[in-house]
Amino acid sequence: MFRVFIVDDEPFILEGLYDIIDWAEVGLEIVGQASDGQKALEALQETSVDILMTDISMPVMNGLDLIREARKVHPDLKVIVLSGFDEFSYLKEGMMLGIENYLLKPINIKELKATLHNTIKKLNTFKETSLAQAFNKQVLKDNTLHRWLTHQIAPLEFYERVDLLGIDLDRAFMAASVLRSESDTAEIFEHISAQVEPYDWITSFCDMDGDVIVLAAMDEVEHGKMELIRLFQELQVGMQDQPLRISIGNVEHLPEQAGQSYASAKKVQEYFWIYPELQLIDASELAFSQGNQKVDFSMIEWAIYAKLIVARDQENLRQQIQGDFKRIQGLAGITPQDFRDIAFEMVIRFKMELKAIRHTEENDVYNEAFQQIRRAETIENLEAAIQKMADTTIGFLISDVRSPIVQQVLKYIHQSYAEELSLKMLGAHYHIHPVYLGQLFHKEINESFTEYINRYRIEKAKELLKTTHSKVHVIAREVGYWEAGYFYKQFKKYVGISPLDYRGLL
Repeated sequence: MFRVFIVDDEPFILEGLYDIIDWAEVGLEIVGQASDGQKALEALQETSVDILMTDISMPVMNGLDLIREARKVHPDLKVIVLSGFDEFSYLKEGMMLGIENYLLKPINIKELKATLHNTIKKLNTFKETSLAQAFNKQVLKDNTLHRWLTHQIAPLEFYERVDLLGIDLDRAFMAASVLRSESDTAEIFEHISAQVEPYDWITSFCDMDGDVIVLAAMDEVEHGKMELIRLFQELQVGMQDQPLRISIGNVEHLPEQAGQSYASAKKVQEYFWIYPELQLIDASELAFSQGNQKVDFSMIEWAIYAKLIVARDQENLRQQIQGDFKRIQGLAGITPQDFRDIAFEMVIRFKMELKAIRHTEENDVYNEAFQQIRRAETIENLEAAIQKMADTTIGFLISDVRSPIVQQVLKYIHQSYAEELSLKMLGAHYHIHPVYLGQLFHKEINESFTEYINRYRIEKAKELLKTTHSKVHVIAREVGYWEAGYFYKQFKKYVGISPLDYRGLL
């Protein structure tokens, strides 16, 4: 809903404007009024406004001066002039200031409505264009930085895009950080981006896993790390209702080793399963604590595990785990705690490999594995927990016949079917073109996106008709239909009878 501010020194004009139009019906909201230009300008400096309706002849500051000054505060402000003077000089100057219309008093309601309608169309077009430009730029930024950090982009192409995006990487070192929250990623990303925007040495983006990534370029490691941690602490204080889990990767040299910092930040994020009481984990501190351990995790050939997982080779994976446990058990000085640390590391590796393949998380399953490791009293118990985790991981891949993005979209639909859903919105959410998403969805589900949502909502409506006494129009809204007529039409299409007839059969 767009916001309107009205300025006129005649009280009956102000009162009349409130009453002659149903502002909410046309998609507008009056957010303020003033009796002269100076008061209006003071209010506009504190108020977000889309449309200014102003008289020309007023005390203190006239309407034309108000328009000039107001445009300094709101450059994209749309203006409609109200005037009791049919003078060409006023009209000419108003047109030079870029007004939408020059309406004479007494106001013709039909002409006013038409002017407002055209102004709203302009605002919607401008808003859509601005959003599309911002979205396209963010998608380019996300794609470029993710490809850079995962070694998928040529240096020449990367630096051309960095210049285009205005990203400053002209420093000696960089630390990548991963920020996760249980809240909506888009909302969290918007908040974090706004907080880090004033810092020219920091940039943020979303990677292909949906994580918020903060890249901090620095010339001096110790000072840079201190400033970064201070910023994160401020972020966490300001987001106590939406707690963040922040993992900071190792500080690496720019540009060659930036990917190593990103990889370490991603891995460290998984340690929140082991240390759930923490809100921030620094890779350098984690490495220091692990340096005091007897176990060298490199003694396990993780590349072999990764190949067996990708190949879905359950039998050989079980043998690999069994062989490693037996080999490590034979090493001198190995303690039960060492074995527990190895088991934790194995679960983290399984979790990361599965996520890399499917781009989705099975947090409950892996959380249970961590709990089993904590409860284990013998090495046999630990090995059993890892074997079970290996079987579960392979099981996910064997049963996984859909692409990761379609799985995520289906999960989103099943959780949010009562909300407004569209390919455009989901495409923006998952950083994929809506046309391609629609084609992919139809190919894998054998049903269009719209057909699937309607069918799913109607099934939910049938459940509510069976299990509640709610009125039909209430049920329609609960499953995502805000127009009862459209709900009746869709229900009859998929069920064959009306909702009332269906309830009558129960």
